[in-house]
Amino acid sequence: MYKGESKTIVLIGSFKSYLQNMGYSKSTCYMLPDCMKGFFEYSKKEVGQITPKEIQNFYQYLQTRPHKLKPGALSEQYINHHIYALRTFFNWLEETGQVQYNPISVLKFKSPEPNHRQPLTQSEIKQLFASCTNQKETALLHLFYSCGLRRSEAVTLNTNDIHFKQQILYVREGKGAKRRAVPMPQKVTKELESYYLEERINQTKVRDTEAFILDTTGVRISGDSCNRLLKKILERLEIKKEITLHHLRHSIATHLLESGLSIESVRDFLGHGHLETTQIYAKVSQKQLQKL
Repeated sequence: MYKGESKTIVLIGSFKSYLQNMGYSKSTCYMLPDCMKGFFEYSKKEVGQITPKEIQNFYQYLQTRPHKLKPGALSEQYINHHIYALRTFFNWLEETGQVQYNPISVLKFKSPEPNHRQPLTQSEIKQLFASCTNQKETALLHLFYSCGLRRSEAVTLNTNDIHFKQQILYVREGKGAKRRAVPMPQKVTKELESYYLEERINQTKVRDTEAFILDTTGVRISGDSCNRLLKKILERLEIKKEITLHHLRHSIATHLLESGLSIESVRDFLGHGHLETTQIYAKVSQKQLQKL
């Protein structure tokens, strides 16, 4: 234990409360404080002792630190999460008068390379659905593709958030605490309802009565379990490209734009706070159309 560690732990707890009060997503409220915990464990110094040099040393350390969960080094995106955490943390301290000097304000870091995520074709999406072996797998694909949900939104989805008769799904805790209503086509509604009325209710163990998607133990499914389910579906196919849950959300956005839906409507469907974010999909859509 380094000097002032207990005080730093309390400060990180206050930082987490600040993020929650500001309406950041649950994943961000966990990730940023965890990044700061890693920084202080590395520096072994109190907040008032942190200088730009300590932050630069930590940045260099992240370049060589091995990944804890898989072989290889940390990705640029993951390293950038730490820099974002440091900026948010010290900006908060400065704005609330807890520090007189913001050590990261004078530093600049290389921006990570953009993630050139390629959307799936509509043919590949059909292959994914065709390879499902149960109603839960089909429901999972519908949440991420047909409804365009983020991982955190699908995980926190409750049964009373889906109105089958009205064919509407409500996202109660979107990114930035934004709520939205997602219209569901009749086929999507029917297949989500089939999972709920047949597979989910008849599951041997149902310990979480509120959650819509359950894992095998009967509790709310986790993001990692969603990833594993998608991986199982992919293992039955011969699609060689890398596909993640977010690829499904990316793909529906591109397909909607290609079908003629306005970019403003796609923005509202995805729950984007800014049109600029949705325009990324529009650029991809235009490139895809040029190849046809």
